[in-house]
Amino acid sequence: MALGSIQGCGAAALQGPRDVQPALFLSRQFFVFCHGLLQLSQLLVSGYLKSSISTIERRYGLSSQTSGLLASFNEVGNTLLIVFISYFGSRVHRPRFIGCGAILVSLAGFLMSLPHFITGPYEYDQSVASVFSNTTDLCQPRVPGSQGNLSDAVCTPHAARENHEVLLVMFIAQALLGIGGVPIQPFGISYIDDFASERNSPLYLGILFSLTVIGPGVAFMLGSAMLRFYVDIDKVSGDEVQLTNKDPRWVGAWWLGFLVAASLVAVSAVPYFFFPQEMPKE
Repeated sequence: MALGSIQGCGAAALQGPRDVQPALFLSRQFFVFCHGLLQLSQLLVSGYLKSSISTIERRYGLSSQTSGLLASFNEVGNTLLIVFISYFGSRVHRPRFIGCGAILVSLAGFLMSLPHFITGPYEYDQSVASVFSNTTDLCQPRVPGSQGNLSDAVCTPHAARENHEVLLVMFIAQALLGIGGVPIQPFGISYIDDFASERNSPLYLGILFSLTVIGPGVAFMLGSAMLRFYVDIDKVSGDEVQLTNKDPRWVGAWWLGFLVAASLVAVSAVPYFFFPQEMPKE
């Protein structure tokens, strides 16, 4: 009798952590909902850059080669770490790793918007040349009535230094975006596949993959909405803006979409720190 009581207490002690875990975070359906929201938010951050890259070119006078490298730079960190981290997926607390990766993605989104706050207001008279040339070696003449374009030797040193600072911040942000995105999809898929039933697992994974297809389209819709606002909407009043969105010198609020997407990723990351390392099999 005493032996049975001891065994019963031991079993209760082993089940204690699972009992303490809220029932919501033991639900596969809730994990699929959280992971779908996180994947959609992550794709908003990465896809939004592609929808606003031409605006960023115009704002900072980037060349097409530089902007193309910037748009694809997130793949560098992702490619270097994806195999290594996926190999150790079964040995780590996968939900927490996903949450940490989501925090890095959120930080990358906020960093992408940082150049707007560390640079001065947009002066479209000095940047109009980049609208047509997409090069950084042309500057708008300062003398009224002058003809032709001046070389960058005439540009102020501050403008050249400002572009280098902007590029450094954006390349760091893209590297963090690639690193943070590494554990999100493989760990989420394997976590669902391990603990969902064989009947329901294809349904859960199909939902996640459908959101992966929808994500880029939502990102372009977000870009279309944000670029209707003037880039310095937080620095100048509407009466001071002499441009309309039909003017070729118009620059939209490219940074605003990164703040929205990064905030969504930060909110989506929170539940992952409450999911257990292992769930009971469905």
